[in-house]
Amino acid sequence: MKFARKAHRIRLATLAVSAVLIPVFAVSAGTATAAAPATAGHHQPKPTIVLVHGAWADASSWSGEIRRLQHDGYTVTSAPNPLRGLDDDSAYLEDFLSTVTGPIILVGHSYGGAVITNAATGNPNVKALVYVDAFVPDQNESITTLIGANSFIVPALTDPTSVFNLVPYPGAPAGQVDTYLRTDLFITKFANGVPRAQAAVLAAAQSPASTLVFQPTGVPAWRTIPSYDLIGLRDNAITPDSQRMMAARAHATTFTFNAGHLGLISDPGTVTQVIETAARDRG
Repeated sequence: MKFARKAHRIRLATLAVSAVLIPVFAVSAGTATAAAPATAGHHQPKPTIVLVHGAWADASSWSGEIRRLQHDGYTVTSAPNPLRGLDDDSAYLEDFLSTVTGPIILVGHSYGGAVITNAATGNPNVKALVYVDAFVPDQNESITTLIGANSFIVPALTDPTSVFNLVPYPGAPAGQVDTYLRTDLFITKFANGVPRAQAAVLAAAQSPASTLVFQPTGVPAWRTIPSYDLIGLRDNAITPDSQRMMAARAHATTFTFNAGHLGLISDPGTVTQVIETAARDRG
């Protein structure tokens, strides 16, 4: 009977996730434009670099960037991202940022881009937003409308379990569950460009994201804070066309590299260069 009740809960959760995902999936496309960077003042202290990871990941995603940034004399912190929902995650980061003194360069990967877009609004210490294979949402958008036509996540439109393993979690609001990427898709699509053995470890260690991460976003910080966007040309999760569209409307200074969605792991050198460009321009 216990197994039957649990199976029934999973079936109900699957239907609930379908109800969340099906109405909001859409295709976005466009071309990117680059805004001219401002010249930073001389003899200013280096800004603090705050790194925010995405869904199905943790702070260790930034290990390569942290080593390089520290070597170059930056104070770096990889902020916690609880993955409990966009509203809560953004509020958590907003409070975290309030403890950082001096100028900040705020960096987000993947879902972390949506979190920094919400959390930095109105914070005068945040001098630049850096997006790495990331969502750059506008007000009232859900990230599910921004993945692009060819994203490997699109099959979740009709069957969430084709992409995610769905797991109930204690205290979840009615109809909400935790999502884990299926191992095969994590290795071949999400982590393309990462050595397969390493991708398998990352898949086993992935942090779950509540379906509440699909909540609509608030007033975007990129309306008032200069932004930089690094786009992976082999990204299977957020397609390059969708990333270009988001970068263009945010008037972001835009860069590309030949990487998949986890370019922060496969090519931390390029990611670090873009972060340091933003720090020199705006810090």
